[in-house]
Amino acid sequence: MQRTLCIATFVRMDEPQSPQDPKDPKDPEVRSLDARSLRGLAHPLRMQLLRALRQGGPATASQLAAKLGESSGATSYHLRQLAAHGFVEDAPEHGKGRERWWKTVHRGVQFDDALYEDRSPEVRGAAALYMHEIANHHTRELATWIGTRDNWSEEWNRSSDMSDWTLNLTPELALELINKMHALVGSYRALAPDDGTPGTEQVRVHTHVIPTHKD
Repeated sequence: MQRTLCIATFVRMDEPQSPQDPKDPKDPEVRSLDARSLRGLAHPLRMQLLRALRQGGPATASQLAAKLGESSGATSYHLRQLAAHGFVEDAPEHGKGRERWWKTVHRGVQFDDALYEDRSPEVRGAAALYMHEIANHHTRELATWIGTRDNWSEEWNRSSDMSDWTLNLTPELALELINKMHALVGSYRALAPDDGTPGTEQVRVHTHVIPTHKD
């Protein structure tokens, strides 16, 4: 069964990246979702919280609430649910007094297409919600970039990209293309400069390979 890698959405940015291939199912930093963990993650706010921790580093429920426009009660509850399913854990090294800090456990997650065919309607529904939320987030990121590009330097405007292509491929060739794109993007982790290097910014990369019917 083909697996859809969602690591680009959930890359942990608060510590050095593993040089291991991001598609490698043996990578301990990449968690494969099963029916139980998918049900624990497939909630819009939980996915936003996990994404915020991966991209922004450890934070408290109050900090995340302010960032996401939610109540601290809601973020606290959903962080505990994420912890119960093994997606986040305490970060006591960041805490002061009674503050509870959270961090992510894995660098990314991997979604198995077999979840779409699970016997349980609840699991199939969670799979659909999960993938729709990822698609919605990609759309929001693109819209945010378009709306704020004047705030970025000319160099970053020249170095951004929004492109699409139409190809005639067999399923085998499409999968080959996906694997090559993932390998290419993953290879740039080894080239990433230190956080303190001037001009370095966090960069988001989206890839979509989808079949469409000809008009």
